[in-house]
Amino acid sequence: MKKKKALLSIITFCILTASLYSCNAKSGGKNPETVRNDRNRAFYVEANNCQQSDGSRNYPWSSFDNIDYSLIKAGDTIYLISESIFAGILIDSLVAGTEEKPVIITSFGDKKARIESGNNTGFHISNSRNVKIEKLHLVGSGRKGGNTKNGLYIENCNNISVSDIEAEGFQKSGVYIYTSTNIVADSVYAHDNGFAGILVGGIYGRKDTSRDIIIRNSKAENNPGDPTNLTNHSGNGILVGSSSNVLIEYCTATNNGRDMPRVGNGPVGIWAYEVDSVLIQYCISYRNKTSKGSADGGGFDFDGGVTNSTIQYCLSYENEGSAFGLFQYAGASPWYNNTVRYCISENDGLVSAARAGVFVWNATGDSSQLKDCYFYNNTIYNEKGAAISYEPDSEHHNFYFYNNIFVSRDDLITGNYRNSTFRANNWYSLNNNGFKIGNINSLEKWAESRNKEIFDNNLSGLCITPEFKNPGKTNITDPWKLSSYDAYKLTENSLLKTCGLNLKQQFGIITGEKDFNQQKISRNGIGAVQ
Repeated sequence: MKKKKALLSIITFCILTASLYSCNAKSGGKNPETVRNDRNRAFYVEANNCQQSDGSRNYPWSSFDNIDYSLIKAGDTIYLISESIFAGILIDSLVAGTEEKPVIITSFGDKKARIESGNNTGFHISNSRNVKIEKLHLVGSGRKGGNTKNGLYIENCNNISVSDIEAEGFQKSGVYIYTSTNIVADSVYAHDNGFAGILVGGIYGRKDTSRDIIIRNSKAENNPGDPTNLTNHSGNGILVGSSSNVLIEYCTATNNGRDMPRVGNGPVGIWAYEVDSVLIQYCISYRNKTSKGSADGGGFDFDGGVTNSTIQYCLSYENEGSAFGLFQYAGASPWYNNTVRYCISENDGLVSAARAGVFVWNATGDSSQLKDCYFYNNTIYNEKGAAISYEPDSEHHNFYFYNNIFVSRDDLITGNYRNSTFRANNWYSLNNNGFKIGNINSLEKWAESRNKEIFDNNLSGLCITPEFKNPGKTNITDPWKLSSYDAYKLTENSLLKTCGLNLKQQFGIITGEKDFNQQKISRNGIGAVQ
């Protein structure tokens, strides 16, 4: 590696366009310091500029190759003039900014600067810190059109902020954050990519190489699959792996996974694997898909090796796979201490194996590998399948289902549920006079014969019509409107508002103070909306 110079060690900015083949002018000697204040200065780049330049507005640099990087200081802004079309940006070791005053790279003008990188990465920043990247449109040649890279690739970086980025046409991921810390991705629109819309990853087998990451106000849409990936899943919305302390909030994932080029394990709208302390909240995952004959295609998923993580205040509907996958694959580190609460599922699991709103699956055959799950105050409504499905051989330990509303078409549960604890849930089968699990058509008989829904020697569960306001017709797509979404609101005098268990008092569970609609919870309420 070359030796570092001043505050920038190795910096390679490559912006190539068809119009630049005759634009090789170097700095023309005009001094930007004579026309700029020393603090928070602005520099400009125009891809089709062929004149001598100094980075001023009147004489913009023709490419990043011509920048005098010794001029760049904390708080400076580099503007990409939006009328230009750039071909790709590569940054290595940009360290001029500080946490308080990052270097900003953004568009100048009303429109986003367009970076058309063809078959290559749109914007690759590595070994850098204290940089803010915003207001850019990254375009690849298409997941089947020749591109083999990512849109925005953040690698080995610290304290990078990304906002108002659109990424499309990349075979891998629209945004890929790898072995990086203190990263914020806000208002990303990642669509029509291959492997994923937004991907966070680290060194496999470790959860500390990518950490302290926030993804918010972002949308992953129509990322169909990677046509070259024939051995594993692709077509995910937002995926986090080998990381810790990650927050995903106010995001949506939809219509992903429809063109995964294989049959096998499949994609999911928003999910995580081999992570610790992930929080997914206020998100909507809907109408995601998988390839014909494949698994998954669900809304949300805590997969192999997830620990100490929570999904809350989320909505899932009309996904081909289950709303909430609780999975452990062979070879993963142990899965434990995870929570799903105050969430709603509507008509999920319509195509893939589960045929249910919730799916529990363990490929290890060892119950100690999938344990300590807390699933409470959720509403699962499935007028086309089951509420909960267990893969037949899925061993698990200490799975607790409290204060939920489960509504199904026929069977409420399918598969091996013997090691799960059910208390104070409301069960309702639409086509079977209120209750059906296997050949049992009575809550009381099921509770007695299977030792379920018994607490303090009393029947704790219910079997009453929930009387929802407007079930089965969800079309909400804006996560900021979830607090007013009331399709599953209980009637004023519903017994479900008062017949649940006080989880804090009975089991020491800290449940939070608000329900799905961000209203104060009822300590004894059942379901997501109280």
